[in-house]
Amino acid sequence: MGKAAETRRYIIEKAAPVFNRKGIAGTTVDDVLSVTGMAKGGVYGRFVNRQELAVAAVEFLLAEVRRRMADVMDREISATRKLLAYMNDQLDPVHYAIEGGCPILNFSVEADDTDPVLKEKLKFVIEIVQQKLVTVIQQGIDAGELSADINACDFALKMFAMLEGGIMISRVSGNVKYMTGLIRMLKAELSSYILHPVLTDCVVENECR
Repeated sequence: MGKAAETRRYIIEKAAPVFNRKGIAGTTVDDVLSVTGMAKGGVYGRFVNRQELAVAAVEFLLAEVRRRMADVMDREISATRKLLAYMNDQLDPVHYAIEGGCPILNFSVEADDTDPVLKEKLKFVIEIVQQKLVTVIQQGIDAGELSADINACDFALKMFAMLEGGIMISRVSGNVKYMTGLIRMLKAELSSYILHPVLTDCVVENECR
């Protein structure tokens, strides 16, 4: 990576948490200069305008969402454990793993009708996340871990929507009990489809309630 590319990445990495906390509209040029420690010319010599930097920051944050999901799930072998690991990773939205909270949730409302480019990027990542869940659930069915009665697409959608909703409610209220309750419900439903807890290394009493 050349010096120019390294500097560009440095700016994006420093600016991304600010955009995630304050939103695109709420993040000023001064905010970016403050966190990068650079002069205005140094920052915008590498971006056409603030909007280009904002889009780059959002892309970086959405990539982090995908990377973390992969890291958490890929540590596990069984499909059931992968799903449980992903749920457990969302247990404390008040102290979210990515600084500023979930980028999907943070930018979705802002980009809804005002930024079609950003909207498409968010839509793409939402579809990727859900498809990952569908794939894992289907693998569980194929491996005999999960009953064929579970609808992979429906459960993946429910899981994604409930977790995103739990993030929103918990962060607004400052209380993780809402997410804890939602995850407990998801685990209870998942446990009803588990065919062989021993084979999936899932202790129902501890993990799925």
